[in-house]
Amino acid sequence: MNRKPGYCPLASGSKGNALYFESGKTKILVDAGISGLQTKKRLAELGVGIEEISAILITHDHTDHIQGLRTLAFRHNIPVLANSETAKGIYQTFGACPKFKIFTTGESFTYEDLEIHPYSIPHDTSDPVAFTIRTGGIQVGICTDLGYVTSTVRSQLQNLDYLVLESNHEPSMVHACPRPMVYKQRVLGRSGHLSNEACASLVEEILHDGLKHIHLAHLSQECNAPQTALETVKNKIGEATCLAIAPQEKIGEYVTF
Repeated sequence: MNRKPGYCPLASGSKGNALYFESGKTKILVDAGISGLQTKKRLAELGVGIEEISAILITHDHTDHIQGLRTLAFRHNIPVLANSETAKGIYQTFGACPKFKIFTTGESFTYEDLEIHPYSIPHDTSDPVAFTIRTGGIQVGICTDLGYVTSTVRSQLQNLDYLVLESNHEPSMVHACPRPMVYKQRVLGRSGHLSNEACASLVEEILHDGLKHIHLAHLSQECNAPQTALETVKNKIGEATCLAIAPQEKIGEYVTF
């Protein structure tokens, strides 16, 4: 299938995260948090075979971002691009090393026709990162799993063409849910997840005429609702920029450059 360069969330949320990214000649995944079987099925919906994926970028080593590596990295021998702390976490999880390509947080690197900048985010694991990916004059930001907006995050999200940004929860729903207090403190804490309001405020701050599309990602299934997340952001920025939800149980919208 001949398809324009672009990206598509394959899954987004606490049950697993993965995003497909295609440039002029390179096809990669960002995270592999759903099963290998589900990854293949969802790629097939895009007309992409698993053998076409040349690398997997990993943001951090939580299970909902790496569980598919058992099939994708070990069985299909797809290289894994990660920083050293995340690589250690992957090794501890699986007891084996995939084919690693190690990058350094805060330092840009090139992979085929992609320029990738990994930058630090506040989350409760060792050296978690978000990514800015540049190709063909296009800049795409992928930023989820962060407890609050740092100056680094704010800087990295300037002047993007496309953005995938966490809008995890509605705080009142977290407080009202039946989960243990330790869960609530984690989600609401500075190493947890970004609320709808925090997401909306950040989008309002970094919004510019060139920002063409935003996916709201990593929505909590029990402490959020898609319409609530969308309305919270729209109340800040209006209808000028295209907004979509990155869903959990199916692929999201394929956005072309």
